[in-house]
Amino acid sequence: MEYSEILRTRRSIRSYEERPVPVELLREMIRESTLAPSSGNNQPWRLVVITNGEMMRRISDESKKNLIARLEADPGDYIVRYESALRNREYNVFYNAPALVIVAGSRDYRNLLVDCALFASYFMNAAAARGLGTCWVNLGSDVRDPGLRAELGLSDDDRIVAPIIIGYPRAIPAAPIRREPDIIRIIE
Repeated sequence: MEYSEILRTRRSIRSYEERPVPVELLREMIRESTLAPSSGNNQPWRLVVITNGEMMRRISDESKKNLIARLEADPGDYIVRYESALRNREYNVFYNAPALVIVAGSRDYRNLLVDCALFASYFMNAAAARGLGTCWVNLGSDVRDPGLRAELGLSDDDRIVAPIIIGYPRAIPAAPIRREPDIIRIIE
């Protein structure tokens, strides 16, 4: 697939075939994604790869619980638009995808968000090039339970930046309309 085609066809996918993604394929895409640029070539990302549906459900439930508590503490929080879904016991923030890759790193690393976002972008493009679909599901990043974090291999120092679901898409939606770029000035 040509790079420009990857950019045009990569979409956020929320409906997947009930077909596992081989762990070796996930490893291959992760290895490619380490080519992403990072500040000072620090490569701060730490990854958790999950193909266990029960574990993904536990992470979803933990995140939902914490997001609802956040919303109850601040009813004006932007996540109010997700309130009905978060309160639905059946709702899985990971859309029952067959795999989840959590991109995390040290909270104290100054460029963590940018560097991990670049890694995540490379990973999502690597998936699209293989006919796989992904979705960065930020609703799944609020994991506070120490026991669950330990099961995931995350220390207290780790911040989850990008929980990315991945699988074989049932369909690829059309691209939403994009606005023209807001170029402030071109100086020649």
